[in-house]
Amino acid sequence: MISVVIVDDQELVRAGFRMILSAQPDMTVAGEAGDGAQALRLLRDTPADVVVMDIRMPVMDGVAATAELTRRPDGPRVLVLTTFDTDEDAFAALQAGASGFLLKNAPPADLLAAIRVVAAGDAVVAPSVTRRLLDRFVVPGPVVAKAPPGVRLDLLTDRERQVLLLVAEGLSNLEIGERLRVAETTVKTHVGRVLTKLGLRDRVQLVVLAYETGLVRPGG
Repeated sequence: MISVVIVDDQELVRAGFRMILSAQPDMTVAGEAGDGAQALRLLRDTPADVVVMDIRMPVMDGVAATAELTRRPDGPRVLVLTTFDTDEDAFAALQAGASGFLLKNAPPADLLAAIRVVAAGDAVVAPSVTRRLLDRFVVPGPVVAKAPPGVRLDLLTDRERQVLLLVAEGLSNLEIGERLRVAETTVKTHVGRVLTKLGLRDRVQLVVLAYETGLVRPGG
C-alpha cells in the first residue's frame, strides 16, 4: 500500500483527492493538512510514502515545507501541485527536493500514475515540461561547471556524464537509449549510478544540478 498525505489549504480539494485515492486498491490516505506547518507536525508521527503538496498556502507554503521534509532522514517523497503558467515557485520546489510536479487540472489518472511513480523512487517531470520549466526559470549565465560542495562530478564515467547531460536536456530513458544506441534498461542503470555517485534522490535533482553547475544552459 502507498501511504499518502494530502496538503492543500482548500478543504474541497482535499476531499476530492481523498475520494480519488481511497478508491484505489494500492493507496491509503494517511492524513491531511491545510498548510505546510500543519503538514510538518502531522508527518512527525504519521509515516507516509508520498506527500501531495500544494504550493501556495497560508502559514507555511509548499516550498518551505518541501525543503524541511526532504531534509529529514527517510522522509516522504513530495509531489508538488502547481498551476505552471502562473506559479514561479514551481522550480523552487524542485530545488527544495520535490520529486516532481503536476498541474492541478491534470486528470485523476495522471495524479494516480504520478503518485505511483514517485512512490517507486522515480520522478514525475515530463521531458517537454522539463524543458519549458527550466527555460523559463533558470537564469542564463556564464558556463562554469562547478558542482556544489560535496558533489563530485569527476566521479562520473564518460558515459555517465553523457547520460546526465541528456537527462538534463529533458530526454526520457527511451530517448536516451535511442540516442546512445543502448537498451532502456542500460540507461536506467546508468541513471541509478549517477544518482548514487552524486548523492541525489532522483532525475529531477539531476536536472537541477546540471543547470545550476552550468553543464547545460536553457536553450543550449
